[in-house]
Amino acid sequence: MAIALRKPNEIEKLRAANKIVGGALELLKANTKVGMSLKEMDAMAEDYIRGCGAKPSFKGLYGFPSAVCCSLNQVIIHGIPTDYKLQDGDIIGYDIGTEIDGYFGDAAVSVGVGKMTDEDLALIACAKDTLYHAISEIKQGMRFKELSLTMENFIKSRGFVPLHDFCGHGIGRKPHEEPQIPNYLEGKNPKQGPKIKNGMVFCLEPMVCQKDSKPLILENKWDVVSADGLRGSHYEHTVAIINGKAEILSLA
Repeated sequence: MAIALRKPNEIEKLRAANKIVGGALELLKANTKVGMSLKEMDAMAEDYIRGCGAKPSFKGLYGFPSAVCCSLNQVIIHGIPTDYKLQDGDIIGYDIGTEIDGYFGDAAVSVGVGKMTDEDLALIACAKDTLYHAISEIKQGMRFKELSLTMENFIKSRGFVPLHDFCGHGIGRKPHEEPQIPNYLEGKNPKQGPKIKNGMVFCLEPMVCQKDSKPLILENKWDVVSADGLRGSHYEHTVAIINGKAEILSLA
C-alpha cells in the first residue's frame, strides 16, 4: 500500500481545494430551510464552486450526476439531488468534492431542518463529535487501524453503530487514494497495518446508523441506507499530518 507523503507546497494546494469545499458547505448550511429543493441546493453549491475557479469533482465521478451528494433522512451517503423540497424535521447530509489545479478537496456535514427531535439531534451530533474526537486523537506513528477503532468505540459509546463497507480515504491528485479508513476495526488487531506519518493527507468520514451496520444500495444505484431502515448521519473533513498532528484543511 503506497500512501503518498505530500510536500508543504502540495498541502497548500490541497488546502486551497478544501477551503472551497468548506465555503460551499457553509453556504448550504446557511440556506437549508423548509421549502428549498435538493436540486436548488445542488445548483447553489455548484455555482459557488465554479465561481471560486474550481470544478465540482463529484459531477461525473463514477457516473454520479450532480455536484453534491444530498442524502436525505434514511439515506446516509451518496444521495442524488431530486426535486424534493425540505420539510420540518428532515435530516439532510451534504457531501462535496472539488478540484483545482489538479488537487482535490472533500468534506461533508449533516444538517437538521427546522424543528428537530432530540433523537435526531443526537444522531447528527454523533457523526460530528466522532469526527472531531478522532481528529484530536491522531498522532504521528499511530496506525490507521487504531484510528478506525477509535471511531468505532466513540460511535458505539453514543448508542449507535458505524455503517459498514464504506470508508474514509486518502486524497491528493485523485479524489480517492490509499489508504482506505473504515469507521470500524477490520480484523481483531489494531496494532497492524500502515502508520500515520507527516505529509499524509486523508479524509475521515464517520457514517452513523442507529441499529444495523449493514448497508443497502437503493434502486438508483447510488443512495446508501442502513438495513434497519432508520435515519443516519454523516460528517467528513480532509486532514493533513503536519508536525505530528492532524490539521483540518476543509474549513471555510
